[in-house]
Amino acid sequence: MNTAVEKRGWIVLFIMMATVMQALDTTIANVALPHMQGSLSATQDQISWVLTSYIVAAAIATPLAGYLAGRMGRKKLLIISIVGFTLTSILCGAAQSLPQIVIFRLLQGVFGAGLVPLSQAILLDIFPREQHGKAMALWGMGVMLGPILGPSLGGLITEYYSWRWIFYINVPVGILTTLGMIAVLKESPTDKSRPFDIFGFTLLAVGIGTLQLMLDRGQGEDWFSSHEIVAETIIAGLCLYMFIVHMMTARHPFLEPGLFSDRNYCVCLLFIFVVGVMILATMALLPPYLQNLMGYPIITTGLVLAPRGIGTMLAMMMVGRLVGRVDTRLILLFGLSLVTYSLWEMSLFNLDISQYDIVRTGIIQGFGMGFVFVPLSAVAYATLEPRYRNEATALFSLIRNIGSSIGVSVVIAMLVRNTQISHADLSAHVTAFTPGIAEMKSFLTQNGMGAAGATLLNAEVTRQAASIAYLNDFRLVMYMNIAVMPLLLLLRVPGRRTQNAEPVHAAMD
Repeated sequence: MNTAVEKRGWIVLFIMMATVMQALDTTIANVALPHMQGSLSATQDQISWVLTSYIVAAAIATPLAGYLAGRMGRKKLLIISIVGFTLTSILCGAAQSLPQIVIFRLLQGVFGAGLVPLSQAILLDIFPREQHGKAMALWGMGVMLGPILGPSLGGLITEYYSWRWIFYINVPVGILTTLGMIAVLKESPTDKSRPFDIFGFTLLAVGIGTLQLMLDRGQGEDWFSSHEIVAETIIAGLCLYMFIVHMMTARHPFLEPGLFSDRNYCVCLLFIFVVGVMILATMALLPPYLQNLMGYPIITTGLVLAPRGIGTMLAMMMVGRLVGRVDTRLILLFGLSLVTYSLWEMSLFNLDISQYDIVRTGIIQGFGMGFVFVPLSAVAYATLEPRYRNEATALFSLIRNIGSSIGVSVVIAMLVRNTQISHADLSAHVTAFTPGIAEMKSFLTQNGMGAAGATLLNAEVTRQAASIAYLNDFRLVMYMNIAVMPLLLLLRVPGRRTQNAEPVHAAMD
């Protein structure tokens, strides 16, 4: 018994390492883009493909992980994914031109796509149902802490070493994880009788790929004023619609329709979509707010945002013991309420806010996210048949990633639009008759600084307008969070008889 528990602990450790490695790479490269741009002699539009190629490749390959895991076994697929991710990380760090790093990032996205859903499926197998909350708490630490700590760690590495080391740090982790998985993980059962639905996968891949391209490039191309964005939207809509029709009518579809007969799982897909929006949307807004508007250096920004991860870790250590003992819906309501409160406080920020207030709201939000993510990940599979687990975890990760992409695109688009609107509104009140403006203009003109004064005044109006736009975005995410709360009434909490019905699959030698 002790040996089995010890092997389970080793599996959890190596699973966590693989999950953190992949989750970090979704955000760690963001802060290094300006350094890459100079090193690779690329324009701002060109260097954005370093992120776009990874996001699109990961989105396309994520749903494929479920089918491949059933076909060739989770252990084999996981090891191939870790080795491929490690090798492509080396190639990314050694890239000498923009085409090289774009291609290598695309391959890195393909290999990394399966790490998160496969790790989740393995943990669900090696823990009994009554301990799924604990398992998801351990898994969630890697998934949640990666995006939160990515910008901070990326900033530190880029500042003191080189942008190439944000990829090289994956090498020792990848080697150790590969050796560990080979040693302690047992291969899962395979099913080679199910044919591959190439038509269904092609429709899904093209639909998701064009959707991600549209979301990632929309802001730079001025959204639907661009023929490219309109074409990508039409293609994505048609392909996804055809995929749904094909899935419901084909004899052997790429995704089993039985997945969507489980009410808990379907409701949790809606929840995880909103969670994806909340995680990355707020993390996409806070660094530029602190750096561009409040003048924080990149290191200080990372240190101020890091405690958010501490709140998440504390919550996950607590909630893992509560799931199964307390009504999951109450835990989710508590977490959503904390997140809503933190977003409300963020919507009241000003440009003189103290670091203490930023850290405090970050800890509250991270604490609330921990109380949402873990029980949500556990209840999603509480009543789902185990045979659907490979596909279910892959789709769960895909929906979370799509939610993150849509959330970031929406808040950035609203930020630009609201900044322009607020700038126009504020400018209308900055006239020669505004108290203080005439005196300032007279003083600057007398000292030969009339033109510079006008520039400084416009810069301050722009700064204040951007601040208003950021606060509106925080308020928008808060409203989305409130809107999803009624879905809690649709969740079913299984009884102990249902929870204990499934035997533990020993994924250990």
